[in-house]
Amino acid sequence: MSTATDPTRRDGRPADLTAPADRVPPSDRAVRVDRLTWGLAVANLVAQIGIIVTGGAVRLTDSGLGCSSWPMCEPGSFTPVFHEATSIHPYIEFGNRTLTGVLSVIAVALLVAVYRREPTASRPARLRRLAWVPLVGIALQAVIGGITVWYDLHPAIVGSHMLISLALVAVSAYLLVRLRSADGPAAALMPSSWRPLPWVLALAAAAVVVLGTVVTGAGPHSGDQEQAFRYAVDPLPVTRAHAASVWVFVAVIAAGAVLLVRRRGDTSLDGARRAWWGLLAVTVLEGVIGYTQYFTGLPEILVGLHMLGAALVVVATTFACSALYARRELAA
Repeated sequence: MSTATDPTRRDGRPADLTAPADRVPPSDRAVRVDRLTWGLAVANLVAQIGIIVTGGAVRLTDSGLGCSSWPMCEPGSFTPVFHEATSIHPYIEFGNRTLTGVLSVIAVALLVAVYRREPTASRPARLRRLAWVPLVGIALQAVIGGITVWYDLHPAIVGSHMLISLALVAVSAYLLVRLRSADGPAAALMPSSWRPLPWVLALAAAAVVVLGTVVTGAGPHSGDQEQAFRYAVDPLPVTRAHAASVWVFVAVIAAGAVLLVRRRGDTSLDGARRAWWGLLAVTVLEGVIGYTQYFTGLPEILVGLHMLGAALVVVATTFACSALYARRELAA
């Protein structure tokens, strides 16, 4: 007999989740979240990705120390002070700091919406608590951003700044999944032999992004022309290790895609198939950008696109893993 946490039959195939007595209802966003709350959740995800792109622009234009202090931009002033020797770098860095304020406003508005607006306000507390993560993460990122300035863009601190941003992107994407899903326990849509697949995919993605930050920390783009602190490692073997992790990630995606295609008659996995093909497309595009930037000497525009691609891969990975599960409505 199938249960809420293990909907498989004795032959290892998924139980019939469309039966009236054990039914996973289709996603109906309109009855679970209002339009404003949904729009704020989407804006939060877009802004979390956007701050990665603008942070990359700060680094790639050597504006990482454009503001010489934190939280002030310059001693005695929160904003850049114009004088004859002023360059564009302080304005680029200050612009990125200003966008952090915009992101904070969106996160606060989203938090208020999930607690105050129906139907989300009446849903389980564990769902609403997810909306705290972006706001807390933004505060943490502001502190880490200040530390990067104090320590002259040390690559380990800059790398942690990027990894936390990618983690916030993953949480923001998962919040969208939960807002449009039912509130019952998560039920696996795949046979028991598949159960490690989303965990292996998530671990492979984590290895890719962590090694990616190490490659960046060993490369030429330090974020400042004068304070060019880099990891004391040979960039070539680190780059090869990063590339190897990407191929492992692609292999996991391919294995999952094969399994999903083999069960193409199972309509409960239609959403998973769409999410998996989307992940494969984004990963291939990111790989093309990565190899192109490597063989063309790391031009700034391609490095920036690669950072955007990393965020999109994290989003697609979150959707792909989540699509292998469904939630039932809670009993009244």
